[in-house]
This record gives sequence, C-alpha cells and structure tokens, in this order.
Amino acid sequence: MKKFSRILVVLAVLSMAMGLMTGCGNKKSEKSDNQSSVEQIKKNGKIKVGVFSDKPPFGYVDKNGKNQGYDVVLAHRLAKDLLGDENKVEFVLVEAASRVEFLQSNKVDVILANFTVTDERKEVVDYALPYMKVSLGVVSPNGKVITDVKQLKGKKLIVNKGTTAETYFTQKYPDIELLKYDQNTEAFNALKDGRGAALAHDNTLVYAWARENKGFTTGIKSLGEHDFIAPAVKKGNDDLKSWIDDEITKLTKEGFFEKDYKKTLLPVYGKTVEADTVIMNEKELKEYK
Repeated sequence: MKKFSRILVVLAVLSMAMGLMTGCGNKKSEKSDNQSSVEQIKKNGKIKVGVFSDKPPFGYVDKNGKNQGYDVVLAHRLAKDLLGDENKVEFVLVEAASRVEFLQSNKVDVILANFTVTDERKEVVDYALPYMKVSLGVVSPNGKVITDVKQLKGKKLIVNKGTTAETYFTQKYPDIELLKYDQNTEAFNALKDGRGAALAHDNTLVYAWARENKGFTTGIKSLGEHDFIAPAVKKGNDDLKSWIDDEITKLTKEGFFEKDYKKTLLPVYGKTVEADTVIMNEKELKEYK
C-alpha cells in the first residue's frame, strides 16, 4: 500500500513538472511569435525590413554598398515614426521566393520588397494597407517586340520564381514555356542573352528597366488585373499590422508617397509613367479598406 502511495506521489510530481515545462514552452512560443510586435521592436531598438538588392528603382544596393530605392525610403520613414530615428532600420536582403519564409522565421519584422497582394499569399502572411498599384508588363527586344500574349506561343518567357508573373502565366497560359530564375539580375541577363523571347514582371519594373537598357521595349504595358503592393507582416501579427495601417493612411494624406516617387521613381520613369498610375491616393485607399 505504501509502495502504491509512493508511486502516486511520483506520478503527481512528474505531472506537475511536465505541466510547468509545457507552460514554459508555451510562453517561449508566445515570445517567439511576438518577436515582431511593436513593443518588442521598440525594445530591440531597430526594425528589420526585408528589401530587394537588385530591383532598382524600388530596392537595390548602390556602388557604395548602401540600400536605395522607393521601398528603402519608406523603410527609413517607418523607423523614424516608430523608433524616433530613421537610421534604426536593419535591411535584410531577400529574393522574391524567400519573402514568406523570412517572415515566418522572424528574420524580418516586415517585408517591403515590392510584395504584390494575392489571395494565396494572404493565407500565409498578413498584409497592411497598400502603398502602390501595379499590373504585369512584358518587355522584349526591339525588332522582335511582343505586343500580344499570343505571340509567345512556341517561345520561352522569362519570369522570376515566387512572383505574380510566374503564377499568372502558369494558371492562364500553361502552354507557354517559362524560364524561371531566383534573382532579378539573373532574369534580365537571360533576356539580354536571348535565352527567352521576352520577360514578364511588374510593369513598374519593366518600364524602368527598358528605359535604362537600350534595345528593349515594353510591348505589353498592362496585363491581367490591377494589383496592389503592400507591406507584409507575419501571420497573426495584428499589433504591427495595425500600426502600419495607421502609418500608411497618415503618409498618404501627408503626400509622403508623392515625394518618394519624385525622389526615386521619376528620374527613372521620366514622362513614360504618370505618378497616379503607381501611387495610391486617399480615395483609392478608402475604397480598398
């Protein structure tokens, strides 16, 4: 009987110990999940922002090793308004296909790498309010300009992995052969080398690239539905999402994005792209909500 009682005591102690361990595990898990909360970012003294390194004029690294571009200017402003210093931002370089994984693994607090909002992506990340409008464009060599998707039949189309261009052509035009690359630089070099007949990407990007690379034309300027580009946070991070929503609303009213456009995009686009085709205005933002 005494032996049986001792066994019960031991089992009870083990049960309590396991309960405490589970509790600690849950707290640890919650802490891990909250690594990108507004409070935690303030404690860290910096905000980690995922940006591109090779997608000018939106996100790129200049010859001096500094991050530049439209998304980078926005990142500095987020740091200023959240932490009181625009330099309290740590830029983390990402590729299109790694954006979701970097959020899920807490490598970044927010993604500002020209991240187009899609229903599929909404399943794995949370988007704040958008700050840009975009659709797909197709760029090709002069003399062999692609002006209609039908012209791509029997030809190879270059796209980046993990982009809306890859998804769009995979779903809408499965007969078109796609050459897929991880990095923008690789994709555009493939176009220059003639490995594909054309390249599909965000029209805001191909406009800029075609202006800076003679011998190429954006033959298809707008393809598919108009989409939106927005900051993305880890799924369930309502705290940071809410803060960014308020920030985007404030910056739109303030005219911040127009200034950002004039500083980073206008010198590249010139008169080929009107600002209102790219920038969200207050009315559009309200309708989006």
